[in-house]
Amino acid sequence: MRVVYIHQYYCNPQMAGGIRSYEQAKRLVARGHTVDVITTDITPGERELGWKVTHEDGVTVHWFKIPYNNHMSFARRLRAFAEFMLLATVRAARLKADLVFATSTPLTVAVPGVLAARLRRVPFVFEVRDLWPEVPIEMGALRNPLARRLAGGLADFAYRNAAEVVALSPGMAAGVTRRRPGTAVTVVPNAADLDLFHVDPAQVKRFRGEHRWLGDRPLLVYTGALGAVNGVEYLVRAMDRIRDTDPGIQLLIVGHGREWESTERLAADLGLLDRTVRMWAKVPKSELPVILGAATMSTSTVRPIRGLWDNSANKFFDALAAERPIAINYGGWQADLLTDTGAGLVLDPHDADAAGDVLAIHLRDEDWLVKARSAAHRLAVEQFSRDMLFERFEAVLTRSAA
Repeated sequence: MRVVYIHQYYCNPQMAGGIRSYEQAKRLVARGHTVDVITTDITPGERELGWKVTHEDGVTVHWFKIPYNNHMSFARRLRAFAEFMLLATVRAARLKADLVFATSTPLTVAVPGVLAARLRRVPFVFEVRDLWPEVPIEMGALRNPLARRLAGGLADFAYRNAAEVVALSPGMAAGVTRRRPGTAVTVVPNAADLDLFHVDPAQVKRFRGEHRWLGDRPLLVYTGALGAVNGVEYLVRAMDRIRDTDPGIQLLIVGHGREWESTERLAADLGLLDRTVRMWAKVPKSELPVILGAATMSTSTVRPIRGLWDNSANKFFDALAAERPIAINYGGWQADLLTDTGAGLVLDPHDADAAGDVLAIHLRDEDWLVKARSAAHRLAVEQFSRDMLFERFEAVLTRSAA
């Protein structure tokens, strides 16, 4: 099967970001399929015209340099989405394919996916990573009635033209069928990369030894975006509480995003920065395993908005793969998993002080930590291993192509 795979922000392990598309494309090639990925190059630097083609683990990747970052204005980001939409349509339509697959966000990737599939007369499969426009509407980010109608129409367009939809969580799947009843939807959540996160204990010991502020102290980590949805300042406020009861506990934030500066400023204003709170710029995915291996517990946070409970954050599954408990501050399907299995903590989303008290107790409770690590490992192996979930993903593509 020849697959044209459209993902505007594709990453490989040498880049900072999720590698879901890389892992799925690589496995498709290993099964004998041909995969062309169409994406953008958003590394810093001057704009370049023309496509650059690379070959990674048998996958052909087509890159076009379109500047993009979270500090851009809304209008500039829309321009980047529109530019890729046009370029990807032309590129995809020129490639031989038995199926066209497009993964959001942004939602505009559905347009080149649908148009290329029609021009090649092949099926189209759409992957939903975030529910648009429902989530930005609930967050108050999409207020213009016309913009809401256009975004809703684009979602309808994607679902209507898809042979099948892949959703990253049960809540996202329900959102798809709520908008368009009868749509064929399969849930394929983000996955635990067990091999990637298997780290030699000597590396972990060396990492802790190289950072004198850490040593043998408990370490809480946050790895990922610091965007408007994440609300990472919640962890900084929790650390302000923890400092009063257990100043030895450390927080390491590794990531990037438009709220980096405000989070750093809050930590500095509270007198925590470079004392009990450290902030590192984003690192390649290949460097995360040793950081999580050195962690006592990982975290995943969002703002207290119901629509964000349906997320499928990579950091949640990375923690499971690394056999680390994870603390979250939201409800929904991931909270139910942690409550049912004991693989982590569900914190009060409105009370960072209470979260600090809970974290301080559990970060020092070795008996609980041992049980939680074991539960996290079982979840990774039995429900979320990359190889197991890939079988479900490939079945969707095979079924749709047939």
